[in-house]
Amino acid sequence: MNTGELGIYVASVTPFTQDDQVWGDALVQLMERNLEEGAAGFFIGGSSAECFLLSHEERVKTFETASFAKGRTDLIAHVGSLSTKESIEFAKEAKKLGFDRIAATPPLYYGFSPKEVCKYYYEISAAVDMPVIVYNFPGNTKREFDLNQPDYRELFTSQAIEGVKHTNQVVYQMERFLELNPNLKIWNGFDETMVAGLALGAHGSIGSTFNCMLPHYKKIFDAFLEGRIDDARRMQHKANHIMEAFCNVGLIPAVKYVLETQGNPVGSPRSPFMELGEEAKRYVDRILAENLIK
Repeated sequence: MNTGELGIYVASVTPFTQDDQVWGDALVQLMERNLEEGAAGFFIGGSSAECFLLSHEERVKTFETASFAKGRTDLIAHVGSLSTKESIEFAKEAKKLGFDRIAATPPLYYGFSPKEVCKYYYEISAAVDMPVIVYNFPGNTKREFDLNQPDYRELFTSQAIEGVKHTNQVVYQMERFLELNPNLKIWNGFDETMVAGLALGAHGSIGSTFNCMLPHYKKIFDAFLEGRIDDARRMQHKANHIMEAFCNVGLIPAVKYVLETQGNPVGSPRSPFMELGEEAKRYVDRILAENLIK
């Protein structure tokens, strides 16, 4: 395992004020908490940040806010967009602000061809002279990277791509990425498959629930590295009970609710997300009490 960026990265949420403005001070407070808890880095502006519900200016503001931590930790800016032009604009802002890496979902909606998708990544990388992390999230992007497809094989063995954020429960594909190109850096992107991802060669994990339960996952991570696989598996089971509950009521609303109860006010999720009702809150509270390791 290449240990260059080994560790747990928080896929940071975007806090909002009561009048639905991006709340920079709350993001700084949360990141400081996560740093104290042992975060190896931050993934800013991703799915957990409600990125596609933010305006262009709001996404840039989250990059600006998070840049206070440059030099203290590893910072990844998610710059994915529908258009290459906007993705490049985000990437240039991130580079100017001192981010260490950029990541991008494939372009959405139009069903672009493999050649067009690859062109998007090549152009982003060339525009900022930075290799890109491919944000592989087929459940949301509806884009599968068939590694038998020649254009994709060329992309993932090129200098344009540094690695993959593998938000795909098909962990077999993670191993296939590394078989194709052992130099790729792989971050496991589903919190509930952390142990499986590490076993197949992931450098670490990028996750949404790390915002509010990073110490639990740090214990899983450390147990795995120390060879205490049974302990790691047991704690992963507990984490998965929590993830199941969060997903049952709505992942992002649940994470934001739990952060509020922990003393990190981050506001409501942006519409069309809905806040948790009282029954959902009681359910989440019970599952956390039964499973969370602090």
